[in-house]
This record gives sequence, C-alpha cells and structure tokens, in this order.
Amino acid sequence: MAKILDIITQPRTSEGTAAVNRLRKAGSIPAVVYGRKTAPLNVQVNTKVFTKLLESSASDNILVSLKIESGEQLALVQEVQHDHLRGGILHVDFHAVAMDEEIHAEVPLTMVGESPGAKAGGLIEAIHHTLEVRCLPKDLPEALEVDISDLQTGKGIHVGDLKLPEGVRAKLADEVVLIMCEEPKVVEEVPAAAAPAAKGAKGAAAAKPAAKK
Repeated sequence: MAKILDIITQPRTSEGTAAVNRLRKAGSIPAVVYGRKTAPLNVQVNTKVFTKLLESSASDNILVSLKIESGEQLALVQEVQHDHLRGGILHVDFHAVAMDEEIHAEVPLTMVGESPGAKAGGLIEAIHHTLEVRCLPKDLPEALEVDISDLQTGKGIHVGDLKLPEGVRAKLADEVVLIMCEEPKVVEEVPAAAAPAAKGAKGAAAAKPAAKK
C-alpha cells in the first residue's frame, strides 16, 4: 500500500511572477491545496525535501500528510509542473482527501512471471500500462502485479483475472484486456524468379541450319 509521507508547508501570501521567482530562488516551491470540501489554499514547500520525496517514491500515487497552519491535511500529489528548460519544479498541486472517502487513482501495472507463449515465440503486448482504481486512501496500492506465468500464445489477461487487494476496485469492466500474447509473425519466403533465357537463344524446336550440298 502507498505510504503516507509528512510534508511541512508554509503559508504563501505573495502572488505574481516576481514573487514566485523570489520564492524559488529562496529554496521553496509554490503549491496549492484544494479539494471537494477544502477551499483552495496557497502554500509553499521546501524544494530539497519535496524533490527527495519524488525521487524516492516508487509510484506516481503519492499520499502526503500536509502540516499546515490549521493542522494536518491528507492529500494526493495531483500534479507536478517541471521546468523542462532549466530543470527543477515550478509548481505543485495537492488534492485534499479524507481517510473515510474513496479516491480514484491510476495505478501502474507490473508483469511478473514468464509467459509460456512468449517462450514459444509470441510477443507480449501491454494494452494498458496503468489501471484506474477506487479505494480508500489507506488501501491505495503503489502498483498492481499481473501474473503472466500462464499466458499462452493468442491469449490475453483481463481486468477480471487480476487479484486486487482487499478494498480496491477497478473502474474498467472485467472483460477489458490488459495484456496480450500475440501470435509469432511468420515471414513467407518468396521463391526466386526463374533466370531469364539467354539473349538470342533458340528453343528446342528452333530450325537447324541446312546441310551444305
């Protein structure tokens, strides 16, 4: 299950490009906390602490306990905006959640085992790399394992085949295919074209030269 990590935040009152740039130079990242039952709250988090949190996380689903002025707020890291030109993080969105309310999240799928179909020359194709699930925050998995050890050529693994953890439900229907083992492609050999007859050659029925008298 996803770990809940603590993050200390500071209130952020100044707005505008100049103020945000000064904030980043001082070693903080501007952020906002929002939710269905939470009014938007502008905060800032330490750049080094948050960057280390991202690098150490095994999943994109990061649950955090935000330490804010009013107390603690459980939240998902909803979006991280990166500066692709100069590097670093520009802004973070935190989605406030409650422990007793279901959340929706995309959980990565990881394949385990060896497919006998692949050993026979089949090609494993991942139709879906993630699976959207519904669950309480405490039940949110970091990843879901897909066992392919029985996957034969020409067959697939469906949502209904997964063994989901207790309290976790998939949003996709059971019959949706997640992973396929495609039939090996057979390349047909094209027979070589017959060599063309020699230029000016005569066939077997060609007339012989007349004998001299």
